[in-house]
Amino acid sequence: MRRVFLLAILLLLPVPAASVQAAPRPNIIFIMADDLGWTDIGCMGTRYYETPNIDRLSRQGMIMRSYYTCQNCAPTRAALMSGQYAPRTGVYTVGSFKRGQDKNRLMVPPQNQTRLPLDRQTVANVLQQAGYVTGMFGKWHLGNGPEYLPGERGFEEAIVSNGRHFNFVTRPKVPTKEGEYLADFLSDQAVDFIERHQEETFFLYLAHFAVHTPIQAKQPLVDRFKKKPPVGGHNNPVYAAMIQSVDESVGRVMKVLDDLEIADRTLLIFASDNGGLGGYSVPGTDQRKGITDNTPLRGGKGTLYEGGVRVPFVARWPGKIPAASQSEEPIVHVDMFPTFMELAGARKVDQPLDGVSILPVLRDPSRTLKRDAIYWHFPGYLESYIPDRVWRTTPVSTIRQGDYKLLEFFEQGRLELYNLREDPGEQHDLAGQQPDRVAELHRQLADWRQETSALMARTKTAEELANPIPPMQKKGKGKQ
Repeated sequence: MRRVFLLAILLLLPVPAASVQAAPRPNIIFIMADDLGWTDIGCMGTRYYETPNIDRLSRQGMIMRSYYTCQNCAPTRAALMSGQYAPRTGVYTVGSFKRGQDKNRLMVPPQNQTRLPLDRQTVANVLQQAGYVTGMFGKWHLGNGPEYLPGERGFEEAIVSNGRHFNFVTRPKVPTKEGEYLADFLSDQAVDFIERHQEETFFLYLAHFAVHTPIQAKQPLVDRFKKKPPVGGHNNPVYAAMIQSVDESVGRVMKVLDDLEIADRTLLIFASDNGGLGGYSVPGTDQRKGITDNTPLRGGKGTLYEGGVRVPFVARWPGKIPAASQSEEPIVHVDMFPTFMELAGARKVDQPLDGVSILPVLRDPSRTLKRDAIYWHFPGYLESYIPDRVWRTTPVSTIRQGDYKLLEFFEQGRLELYNLREDPGEQHDLAGQQPDRVAELHRQLADWRQETSALMARTKTAEELANPIPPMQKKGKGKQ
């Protein structure tokens, strides 16, 4: 009787953590398209482009309708890998800040970094140290020197592709088939990686170059979309065919997970790196010679309006993420690092992380995240591709807090305020009506820039304004 009594007491005592079997860690797959706009997939609104696999992914998982990136690709990729906003990495854009003609720039941009600093731990480093097998295939854009490539930044397997959809080359050089399409090649590498590591726990980063320019696609797909009536600003059959190739890639990844019976232990995310190429007119949503149309969002790639920084995000983890669910909670690219760390049970890193784990929202779309605001900073210029428009953006900082978004344009000192819940297209500037809110958000934005040591553009001197730098000449090409 005494033994039974003692046993009962023991059963009531708390069990030491070490004796509790740890929950299995999921595989993590992050698939990222390039320049895919917010409404460019079926589950987000398009009626011309076709994305049956991504739509199926959304029915099996969750759509995050307020997922944010940077305005173009390099800073988004740097933030994804480092968990840090652009002011901390120094990666603000691709190449130089001095885009477009100097005579049209009223400010002098700072120096832009084109490589992710070597003293930053990447999310791949952290997951690898936590026991994950890591693989990366596709666009890198964070430095071309040997020490900056993904194989030296935490990825055990990596193939970097260049900026062509056909006749592409890879680093390291890998044999390719005559006429092979890059999206298909990268999908082959991803599927092979999953098959070889199915018995392990892995992190796969599949970074497509599609649907970035040059707008090139497989001809049979193009011919099919040529027969399809356009819907609004979604009317480019070649671009539509590119989107379908990305969708086929997602379908192939889903199929191999199902075939290997490892879908239930895999978090699969599909997203884009920035907004769609189009919608540059100000104000409004007229695409004006853009490749796609980001309506109802304002602007497109290269702007800090919603069309440039709000993109698709779909996540599936069967049994953990509610099927056919949606969330309006704002999340941002820097959130992926702490999210993946939490999933992996990884140790803390010795560098600031600007994001928060989004696991609470993934598990319950009604949840909110414990953070004050999200931020952007871009101290340079991006030229417009439309003849009568000079810039996609000039130096600007942005803060979103709750439903409100404030933009500070430095050339004119202009402040714009929008209520995104009521006005997602940013058509109604409320700055004049809500001066107290503008002042508070402006103060917070300035404090954040100081905290992150954000580089700032400076106003040109009278001499610099009077003597602009002539446009660069390219041999045999004349003025550019």
